[in-house]
Amino acid sequence: MMPMPESGLPPEGRPALRRCITGELDLDEFGRSYWGARALLSHGGDYRDLFSLEAADELLSRRGLRTPFLRVAKNGTVVSDNQFTGPGGVGAEIGDQVRDDKVAALFASGHTIVLQALHRTWPALVDFATQLSTDAGHPVQINAYITPAESQGFSAHYDVHDVFVLQVAGEKHWTVHEPVHADPLRSQPWTDHSKAVAAAARDRAPVIDEVLRPGDALYVPRGFLHSAKALGGVSAHLTVGMHTLTRYLLVQELAALAADESSLRTALPLGFDPGDPAQLATVLDDVASLLIKRIEQTTPDDLAPRLRRRTWSGNRPAPIPPLAHAAAIADLAAGTTVRLRPGLRFHLADGDPVRLQLTDRTISLPKATYPAVERLCSGGAVAVGDLPALDEPDQLVLVRRLLTEAVLTTA
Repeated sequence: MMPMPESGLPPEGRPALRRCITGELDLDEFGRSYWGARALLSHGGDYRDLFSLEAADELLSRRGLRTPFLRVAKNGTVVSDNQFTGPGGVGAEIGDQVRDDKVAALFASGHTIVLQALHRTWPALVDFATQLSTDAGHPVQINAYITPAESQGFSAHYDVHDVFVLQVAGEKHWTVHEPVHADPLRSQPWTDHSKAVAAAARDRAPVIDEVLRPGDALYVPRGFLHSAKALGGVSAHLTVGMHTLTRYLLVQELAALAADESSLRTALPLGFDPGDPAQLATVLDDVASLLIKRIEQTTPDDLAPRLRRRTWSGNRPAPIPPLAHAAAIADLAAGTTVRLRPGLRFHLADGDPVRLQLTDRTISLPKATYPAVERLCSGGAVAVGDLPALDEPDQLVLVRRLLTEAVLTTA
């Protein structure tokens, strides 16, 4: 089964993840048999509420997009930004704003438009990404690829993150091959293996060779080679990138913890040549022994706070409207219904004081508040006055504090 966020709030049915894996396949079975291991094509979805060609036109013409929220490419070559950007006129002279007329000309000449980071710029996808990150426990990004008829934006390549492709409009022929470099890290891009990628795409039989139509969903694990070509009309799909947390992440943090070991911080001998195997042999065994000792002494409680700080910032929680939120704090009263901010990552620890660790800070609260804070962090809506272990005035103080800290929102 795929891991759930530490907040302990797996949503009922994992609705966003369910939309990425249509059909009857059980999500737990997907986690056991496909996640990170096998490509999967499924049918029967509907993504019209998430994105459309009309949404793309609005973003490109009326939303004041700037780079790097847009890329343009053709046959694997990315166009320089200065070919489709410019200043926005009086009061908006910033020079890297998207020029709709230039984008229109490039698209008409067969270029693919890539709208990047839609999980930050298009409301429906902001909400979808927030939910999907909660469902899957991994950070999420969303791009859209809009390709003219009979055109190809990128040649065969692999990504260093898992991908769900959600076909929004038109038809696109996808070819997926087994990896030439399995489970690549972010520091191991496909260009490191470009010759092997090209040979595999040319000579090997694909594991998927299908046409995606609106409502189809394709899962491509990181490292799997893929390419796509639009067919008879304009094609648009969402690429939902899952920035997979790996075991190597633990290795990195374990190595970072070794910096606390003073004997590992001592200088190497004067004149030491680290490129000389003979000189390296004089210190390697000692360093390895010290590192192994430090790793063996590390507990999950030592490592978890470091991993929280490192990973929780990958996705932001659901947006808060600042003016309405400030008004809700001012109007807070007995009977006001509040709930945990969707997508918020946290770790709650009982003690004196109670500690509520968030992505960027830790909130300390009186010990007596723990039952109430636990109830508030359960994810359901609750009214001020109905919290356990505190009288009504103390409930108001607690809820006002957590609203101010953007832990809660009014329901």
